[in-house]
Amino acid sequence: MKLLDGAIAAVDHGGSLGRASALFPHAPRPFVDLSTGINPHSYPLFELPATTLSRLPEAARLGELRAVAATAYGAPSPAQVAAAPGTQILLPRVASLVRPGMALVLGPTYAEHSRAAAIAGHVATEVDDVEALAEADLAVVVNPNNPDGRVVERERLLRLAAQLRAKGGLLVVDEAFMDVGPDAESLAGDVGQGGIVVLRSFGKFFGLAGLRLGFALADTLTVQRLETQFGPWAVAGPALEYGIRALGDITWQAAMRQRLAQDAARLDGLFARFGTAVAGGTTLFRHLSLPGAADLFSALGQRGVLLRHFADRPHVLRAGLPGEEADWQRLEAALADWASLRNDQAEEPNP
Repeated sequence: MKLLDGAIAAVDHGGSLGRASALFPHAPRPFVDLSTGINPHSYPLFELPATTLSRLPEAARLGELRAVAATAYGAPSPAQVAAAPGTQILLPRVASLVRPGMALVLGPTYAEHSRAAAIAGHVATEVDDVEALAEADLAVVVNPNNPDGRVVERERLLRLAAQLRAKGGLLVVDEAFMDVGPDAESLAGDVGQGGIVVLRSFGKFFGLAGLRLGFALADTLTVQRLETQFGPWAVAGPALEYGIRALGDITWQAAMRQRLAQDAARLDGLFARFGTAVAGGTTLFRHLSLPGAADLFSALGQRGVLLRHFADRPHVLRAGLPGEEADWQRLEAALADWASLRNDQAEEPNP
């Protein structure tokens, strides 16, 4: 990995409009940002009490958040839920729960897991075989996976967890997209066995990524270890209020899952119309694999539509969901321009 000032350099991710402006300085504004897997239909905003900003968060309110999160995610009890200002801050802390050794990450996947493991002192390597993870001291699985939507079955993960637990290892399952995944494959209800940490992201499904709220589900002792590192007031007052209300709003969640499924099907159909088949993903993002991925990324970017590309996988793109109808229309127009240009080039006679 590349080192920067003695620390492991952060990896570029989607969602940076500053980087997009540098790449496509002449693109029309505003950008249609499809480079993230964040829900474009956010949970409805509501008025917060002034005390959420003027006072320190109350411990009792954090207890309420842990309780509603345990119910929403299927954790055995609130005592097995640690709340944090986003899952990103949890990654190196969770990796530090086991002594530095060999960290194996099921890839290709979200690059921050390898980086966080290395920060915690592990030798981090990506592998493409679930069975190989049994050799690790720290094993990481993103489930459903980002960016291709791959899902590893719960029973398979439980066998892996048992193998790791027998030698003092740890299985970390990042379920950032399980809100729109197959809930039966979640390990949230199994964390009481020990040797398992499940990460859940609030901002992606609820479309409030800037709020910075995430959770680690684990056995009670592990939760206590994590919370000791955070200290008091780790979760800001506004995040507490939004977390309690949104996680308890089952009606909104059910309606949103249906809406996202419809949007994902519409996006698949739009790409198919222009000769690009979707290869997988979740209902929050779609996974594309095609020889001309770099050309498509560039063509759409020049028209103000941002997809997520991967420097180490030049044939892969990830597309989030458009939000407003105007965004859908701009994506359709950009795809039509790209397809027309591609057809013109294909029809040009060879010199």
